[in-house]
Amino acid sequence: MGFKCGIVGLPNVGKSTLFNALTASKNAEAANFPFCTIDPNIGIVDVVDERLDNLSKLSNSKKKIYTNITFVDIAGLVKGASKGEGLGNKFLSHIREVDAIIHLVRCFESDKITHVNSEINPLNDLETIKTEIILSDIDIIQKKLEKTKKKLLSNKEIEILEKKLEKLNQGVDEADDNEEQNKFLSSLGLLSIKPKIIVCNIDEKSLAKGNKFTESVKNKYSREKIVTICADIEDQIMGLDKRERGTFMQEIGLNKTGLNQLIKEGYDLLKLDTFFTSGPEESRAWTVKKNTLAPKAASVIHTDFEKNFIRAEAVTCEDFINYGSAEKCKENGKLRIEGKDYIVKDGDVLYFRVNP
Repeated sequence: MGFKCGIVGLPNVGKSTLFNALTASKNAEAANFPFCTIDPNIGIVDVVDERLDNLSKLSNSKKKIYTNITFVDIAGLVKGASKGEGLGNKFLSHIREVDAIIHLVRCFESDKITHVNSEINPLNDLETIKTEIILSDIDIIQKKLEKTKKKLLSNKEIEILEKKLEKLNQGVDEADDNEEQNKFLSSLGLLSIKPKIIVCNIDEKSLAKGNKFTESVKNKYSREKIVTICADIEDQIMGLDKRERGTFMQEIGLNKTGLNQLIKEGYDLLKLDTFFTSGPEESRAWTVKKNTLAPKAASVIHTDFEKNFIRAEAVTCEDFINYGSAEKCKENGKLRIEGKDYIVKDGDVLYFRVNP
């Protein structure tokens, strides 16, 4: 299980440039006019993990398989998208297919790149995106609550929709903590409940300390996850080989790439953990939701493993690397036998025992 992030924003804020950088590709056309991206570009990126690199070396594995993240570069949104303006309907349908939304806003000035609203104002841009998503959800709920369709809903579902509609009309676009409720709303294609990360696209000179635009975003959206990236610099970094990349990043004072930041925030936002399997044939990373029980984690490898689960043999990644193998961990009392009620932890190295 990886996850899928949709990059959304107004035209000409740098979505395609960021997509090219994140996916180390040139698949997305980056041009200075609106709607140069019509059909979404899709890129699947390996989530490089040093822990897996070390496990693979120690196990002398023939194969090393990272987990991955999918980025979707979605056409620029404009005011009125919920009513079909620009590429509105296509835009909204593409967002429905992703797990999390990256709201990219432009936080730099440039005479060379036009802005669809003629002024740089990331707060207005974010408000435009938020408004169109809310209007789209209101429309979906109102249609569901029409007399003819209302008969198909339970009283509980009607109550959930009416409460959600009230919140949306107040401009509140946050998801509730109720997982069952969110599952129902998600099944209807609502967008406002999707987890979000705000990404501020800045110029190179603002990389170290940010600027007035990033400060305004941080002040207004203090409760949201915010990542600051220079898409142009990220694109340059990804065009270099590994050794040159490190030198270049050191020169400009960049500790980690935007991709690494986004993955970290994305995993945290979606409440995901990584566990590993490692042996001579293959070392592999697997992604599960936090608080996943061992049998459910085993089903990520093979669906039959959940019903045929006997036990899990577990060591921490740190112990495996420190002692050099699962066998050495066992000799030193670091290997644990866990049953069906074991909650998988991030960084666990697991060996599942199942009935044949």
